[in-house]
Amino acid sequence: MPTRRGVRTAFAAAASLAVLAPLAWFWASSLVPGAYSVTDLGYADHGGGPAHHAGVSVPVDALVPPAGAAPDVSVVLTAEQGPFTLPSGRRVEGYSVNGSSPGPVIEAEQGQLVEVRLVNESVGDGVTLHWHGVDVPGGMDGVAGVTQNAVAVGEEFTYRFYADRAGTYWYHSHQVAHEQVRGGLFGALVVAPAAEARPVEVDALAVVHLFPGGRTVNGLDEDTAVAAAPGDRVRVRVVNTDAGPMQTWVEGAPFRLAAVDGTDLAGPEEVEDVSVTVTAGGRADLEFTVPEGGARVGLGGADLLFGDAPDEPGPVPAAILDPLHYGTAPPAPALSAEDADRVFEYAIGRRPGFLDGRPGLWWTVNGGLYPDVPMYTVAEGDLVVMRIANGSGEVHPMHLHGHHALVLSRDGVAATGSPWWIDSLNVADDEEYEIAFTADNPGIWMDHCHNLSHVLEGLSAHLMYEGVSTPFTVGGDHGNHLE
Repeated sequence: MPTRRGVRTAFAAAASLAVLAPLAWFWASSLVPGAYSVTDLGYADHGGGPAHHAGVSVPVDALVPPAGAAPDVSVVLTAEQGPFTLPSGRRVEGYSVNGSSPGPVIEAEQGQLVEVRLVNESVGDGVTLHWHGVDVPGGMDGVAGVTQNAVAVGEEFTYRFYADRAGTYWYHSHQVAHEQVRGGLFGALVVAPAAEARPVEVDALAVVHLFPGGRTVNGLDEDTAVAAAPGDRVRVRVVNTDAGPMQTWVEGAPFRLAAVDGTDLAGPEEVEDVSVTVTAGGRADLEFTVPEGGARVGLGGADLLFGDAPDEPGPVPAAILDPLHYGTAPPAPALSAEDADRVFEYAIGRRPGFLDGRPGLWWTVNGGLYPDVPMYTVAEGDLVVMRIANGSGEVHPMHLHGHHALVLSRDGVAATGSPWWIDSLNVADDEEYEIAFTADNPGIWMDHCHNLSHVLEGLSAHLMYEGVSTPFTVGGDHGNHLE
């Protein structure tokens, strides 16, 4: 007959098992293989549309421009890891492109064929280049483990794509990106219209990045004077390469928000004493005419000065421009939720659990921890509506590769201004956006937070076209990292 002590011991063991067994199961179910295809994890979400593809799949790396055409723009970019000197003179231990950060500005005209040869000189984890905001063919997206293998030291990879859309874009690594982009592996890409409809006398870049020691603009950590005379029309292209949103504004002159994420706005009216939010990864083009007293473009640190601008900046404007109601609305919407072929939910949350065996507090997509996240599946030609809801407690800059999406509404309030096309959307806590896009670019595309450390913490999903597969794997011999 068991003793009282024995009964207590058995009960304690059973209670421990009752607690530990589920934890062990959750831990084991969170593990991902050492090498895996993103198409094999998670679950298919067809957004209420049909799942009818059956047949031969096209590998994503076959989705490239036709071979044989001579490039109009040809660039060699060499990636290095190690110390380098910023244009400001500050010494940085990080990553550079052609020996500097930002890397060289790539300039093209709309419609030109761009060819970029990426050479890995010394980046130990390997490197890729993602063309942020450019709707490149699927095989040119530059995501390690999805569209290519990471380029190892001593190797190279050539990207080819047509610069179909005029606008302000940028390139950056998409391999261990939370380290490489933060450390300096990025640069700007500017595509000029084939025929300039709104000429400007001064076209200036402001590539903003936080290096250790302070914020920089074009690698400089102090105000920069830009040559301009009173009466000159100026376009300033602001690129936010950091992990969170920033504000930009014009002090001393009224200005227009001319473009967002590479797309010009319709009928942008002049505004004063307001700032513009540029989310992580996003771009904003500001236009203004230089007054007699000069103007300053505020960038939250190192500013751009035009003409006889004041030496000391004023305060950041309290008012923030709302693109949902800015500019001129079209007679009819370009895309409508009522016509959608598929409707997807992308609900961002946070909860404790295991992520690849690591306990912690992680981001969730539709309540699931990575890899238990949706694979949003579409067919070419579908009109897609996606509802992005953020209940996680923090802001998230959401970036969909390969597509531009039209903002339809925020928190149930319909857009009433210019068509607001985005590839990087600032979704604050407790906000919900409804966006729409046409599935017109076959591939397998990341749809993730551009606070790149959040990707490492599970805030990532994919958009997959029926009939497209990938021969690449995350992990494995190439050490591919999605982020």
